[in-house]
Amino acid sequence: MIFSFIGSAHAADAVQADAGGSFPPFDVSTFPAQIFWLVLTFGILYLLMSKVALPRVAEILETRESKIDGDLSAAAALQEKAKAAGEAYEKLLSDAKSNAQGIGQKAKDAAVAAADQERKTVEAATAAKIAESEGRIAASRDKAMGNVASIASDTASEIVKRITGIAPMADELKRAVTSSKS
Repeated sequence: MIFSFIGSAHAADAVQADAGGSFPPFDVSTFPAQIFWLVLTFGILYLLMSKVALPRVAEILETRESKIDGDLSAAAALQEKAKAAGEAYEKLLSDAKSNAQGIGQKAKDAAVAAADQERKTVEAATAAKIAESEGRIAASRDKAMGNVASIASDTASEIVKRITGIAPMADELKRAVTSSKS
């Protein structure tokens, strides 16, 4: 009832203001009603804010803060895990590199040993063929040298026979061929 009475008084003042009165907020006769409504409205808003809105905002801020703290701690834990995983990866990578180098060195050493063995086998076979060929060449040369003396004797005999018309004696011819060799 008070609200309807105050509201109707205010409505009458508004009608009076339209009739040529002063501006209602500046009208001194409406100050008590304005102050009443101001205090009432401020009180209701204060109660609503302090009992309903601000606790909800505080709860939301606390929830966000706890979520942010939880996320930051989870991120720190994940960062530590990532750092540990990175260190493990680097160690694994360095172990793999050294293992690969060891395997490569073993393969290189095995290839060098196999190549040396093959080279020695080929050199031995080649040396045997060279020795065999030198033996055949020496035999052919000795045989050819033996034939040279006989051919030289025959040729010299023919030459002397044609020039002089007399065939030389075999002993003289053999002495002449052997004395020309030395």
